[in-house]
Amino acid sequence: MTDIEYLEKYYQGNIDDALIRLDNGEPVQYIVGNVDFYGYNFIVNKNVLIPRFETEGLVEKTIHYIRKYFALHDLNVIDLGTGSGCIAITLSKELSLDIDAVDISSDALMVAKKNNDRNQASVHFMEGDMLSGIQKQYDVIISNPPYISYEEEIQDIVKNNEPHLALYAEDHGLYFYKKILNQATTCVKDKFLLAFEIGFTQANDITLVARQSFPHSKIWIEKDLQGRDRFLFIYNK
Repeated sequence: MTDIEYLEKYYQGNIDDALIRLDNGEPVQYIVGNVDFYGYNFIVNKNVLIPRFETEGLVEKTIHYIRKYFALHDLNVIDLGTGSGCIAITLSKELSLDIDAVDISSDALMVAKKNNDRNQASVHFMEGDMLSGIQKQYDVIISNPPYISYEEEIQDIVKNNEPHLALYAEDHGLYFYKKILNQATTCVKDKFLLAFEIGFTQANDITLVARQSFPHSKIWIEKDLQGRDRFLFIYNK
């Protein structure tokens, strides 16, 4: 479906105004104001990233491993850098679980809370910097953190519209992985799963960081639908 077809099908306002916004480089998802993700509908605006199919892959694979490795009753799960809430809300709906979710942006959390109500999910949202200040221990930590290096060239439609707070990270895009992995050593139970979306060129570097924090755990990379390294998992049984 083209962007114009998408507008004609889903946009509720003046289509001529919408076409002007589209011509000016605004993403069609922001113009329509919502997007489908994993079979659920999410409000999106310029305070949150537009959910992408790679992140659907992260959710799908994480659900598979949760069902494989854990009993679902009394399972503690947290989503870091939740943005629109799409990961946490989908996990809550698909697994019938209460989920914790954190974001540093109060504006993003406003959107996430609306999406939680919209989808009748059970997510507890917290404003904070990843795992900083978190006292609870978790069975599962999942995150699609900012991972684009400031030196990396990205599409203008992304650079000019989506929140840079959710896109870019220092240390060649590795900053938040290092932060989360360092913090997670005290925030996981003896048996745990960590699940990350990563930049497709970052697999080797992030694997090295993961081994420093969790030298005795199983660590592996999986590919997205385009055959690119896109997901990192850490499992300790």
